[in-house]
Amino acid sequence: MINQQSNRFFFNVDWITILVYVALCIVGFVNIYASVFNVSDTSFNFSSNYGKQLIYIVAGLVLGFSILLLEAKFFSVFSPIVYGVTIILLIVVLIVGRNVGGNQAWISLGGGFRLQPSEFAKFGTALLLARYIGNFNPKFRDFKSIAIAGLIMLIPLTLIMLQPDAGSALVFLSFMFPMYREGLSGYFLLIFLGMIVLFIADFLVPIQILIPIILSIGGFFVYQNRRKQKLMFSAVLVTAVAIAYLFLVKVAYEKVLKPHQRTRIELILGLKMDPKGVGYNVIQSKIAIGSGQLTGRGFLEGTQTKYGYVPAQSTDFIFSTIGEEWGFAGCTIVIGLYLFLLLRLINLAERQRSTFSRVYGYCVACILFFHVFINIGMAIGIVPVIGIPLPFISYGGSSLWSFTILLFIFLKLDSNRMGFI
Repeated sequence: MINQQSNRFFFNVDWITILVYVALCIVGFVNIYASVFNVSDTSFNFSSNYGKQLIYIVAGLVLGFSILLLEAKFFSVFSPIVYGVTIILLIVVLIVGRNVGGNQAWISLGGGFRLQPSEFAKFGTALLLARYIGNFNPKFRDFKSIAIAGLIMLIPLTLIMLQPDAGSALVFLSFMFPMYREGLSGYFLLIFLGMIVLFIADFLVPIQILIPIILSIGGFFVYQNRRKQKLMFSAVLVTAVAIAYLFLVKVAYEKVLKPHQRTRIELILGLKMDPKGVGYNVIQSKIAIGSGQLTGRGFLEGTQTKYGYVPAQSTDFIFSTIGEEWGFAGCTIVIGLYLFLLLRLINLAERQRSTFSRVYGYCVACILFFHVFINIGMAIGIVPVIGIPLPFISYGGSSLWSFTILLFIFLKLDSNRMGFI
């Protein structure tokens, strides 16, 4: 019996995904070492960022393989409890949390170690959303099913916004895509895209011009559907909501966002130049990546990295180290690893016999994609700097462990796909 279970464990687990995970962790450790390397002190120091990251990686591997030894049904049965615990932690951090970089997002554990509850809320939310869809099989054609799924996402999102940590909060919007896979109308994705377009337009086009444009487009659709009351009413409603949204964006921008967050948005949209202030990070990151050229300057040879020109280089801007020391070739390999991992996760999700496992798999893929796209986008200056880590590579125990848990839960579900319905 023990031999059979051992064989099932070793043969059913997707070891290719685990190898990619380990490869990304190694890439992370090597580049964190490079980003904090001190030529005057070459001894290995466990109190440094690279020393702590090595501890986090080893602990992460132990944590991951421990998850693989659990029963697959454990994650479905206890998903409400896991979700509830992460929500409690998000509330606790608002009361006793430590403020770092303007965000009250950390709980101090002593000994220089900290816990970031928002990272763990991602897999907690993914588990509960997967359970809801798996148990009730909603097709998201009625308000109730959409509202319940939306509430599961909005509770942690709202608590994280109160920290305030806009970057981590935005990750929860990626759960819309697993819902779309399970039947959510494509109109919701179009609305989401429209909100992004309107958000950008609100800064680039004067509101005195933008509102007449929206009214003209809305009036056109009303006229085209004048004999179809339902469609005509929808056109009027969308037009009214769009105009209200424009004013809401203005209020949120002026009253909710902090000055440095507003400046980051203005820099990306080309409305402001700030090479010595908020824009400094991105400028130095782009210089570092560009200086790497095709094959890079070489390990520990990056001048931007060696002399500390790029702030937060072991965390938010770790990709600049990869670009400078390993060049275009190194960047291509890292992005290739992520692309392979994402495509494999989607393929694994599609072969699941359980709706719970399939939805959870898509949640994992979407969360990882959002992090990879935004983090690399920040480093090369195409998206605002919102401070989210590069999965498995950026320095940090909370992020590495949360991504490890997120991934290995799905690997466990996949290994038991023939028995967990």
